[in-house]
Amino acid sequence: MRTGESGVRTLVMDGAIAVGVAAALLITGVSRASGDGPVTGRELLGYALLATGGLALAARRRAPVPVLAVTGLCALGHQACGFDVPAVAYLFGVYAAVRAGHRIATAAASLGLLAVLPLAALASGPYDTGEAFARARGALELAWLIAAAAAGEALRQAERRADEAERTREETARRRADEERLHIARELHDSLTHQISVIKVQAEVAVHVARRRGEQVPEALLAIQTAGREASRELRATLEALRDDGTAPPRGLDDVPELVARARDMGLDASLTIEGGEHDVPAAVDRTVYRIVQESLTNIARHADAATASVRIDCRPDAVAVRVDDDGRAAPHSAPTPGVGLLGMRERVTALGGSLRAAPRATGGFSVHAELPVEQTP
Repeated sequence: MRTGESGVRTLVMDGAIAVGVAAALLITGVSRASGDGPVTGRELLGYALLATGGLALAARRRAPVPVLAVTGLCALGHQACGFDVPAVAYLFGVYAAVRAGHRIATAAASLGLLAVLPLAALASGPYDTGEAFARARGALELAWLIAAAAAGEALRQAERRADEAERTREETARRRADEERLHIARELHDSLTHQISVIKVQAEVAVHVARRRGEQVPEALLAIQTAGREASRELRATLEALRDDGTAPPRGLDDVPELVARARDMGLDASLTIEGGEHDVPAAVDRTVYRIVQESLTNIARHADAATASVRIDCRPDAVAVRVDDDGRAAPHSAPTPGVGLLGMRERVTALGGSLRAAPRATGGFSVHAELPVEQTP
């Protein structure tokens, strides 16, 4: 069931219980009315207090301590007005407050109510002390009070144990996932890293020797050299991702210059412009900016066959705009192929409530433009 539907059902149920308790208290009060004459103002006040104590229970989940206080005062009030009616609403309030964890407040309120109830009974009519204590005991039996508190505490402990069990399951699943991830990383490292490094080194040595001798380097050898470099880079990135346990500092805007410098080392004429850097950027937006630039430059190096690329980041008070352009072989009006990287970027941006446009430029090449909203701090 969806959370919204569950919340509505809970509100309806709480309201129904409150109305039912109020009706039961009123019926009991009417049956125990003092006489058959016209209703007095004191009796009207008593009826109002009976109804108020019951209806207040509709808010017992959201405000258990105020509801406890209201039901206790209403119990004192209708007792003083001459209505010898059990404090049922207060017992519901005790249950709700203890369930919410307010045990000390509940104990203090209950002790105070037990002490003052006989005084309210004395004020309601010409009773002696013994009769007043008997009426007070009838309105709030100590056994009922203990039972309501025990029920609330039992349910609170059951809910706490259920939450603890759920948290333990999540931690166990996360630990197993981390162990499996590290196992995969070790297997990849042991089985592939050495072989790929050998291929890469051998290809680079062969190309270097051929060029020193003035011989033409075969296209197949150049392809092996390029593929070895790319495979080594991809494997290194994969191993880093697998070994990432979340404890390393997250990458963000401050690390974008490193991405651009790395792109230059790969032979791409890349430029970086950052404006408005004095604005505070939320951590989620900070990480997403880094990932957009990283994925864009990676796609340019892999697929664009571009000579230049420009990265522009504009940090405005209400949003962060990221734009990455290249002069690659993407033709105007051609539909981009939605690869995994592009889909991942779109998911990240959408999750933050932003927008992403990735399409060929009218002048040739490709452009990635993202707008990430920034929440205003009051």
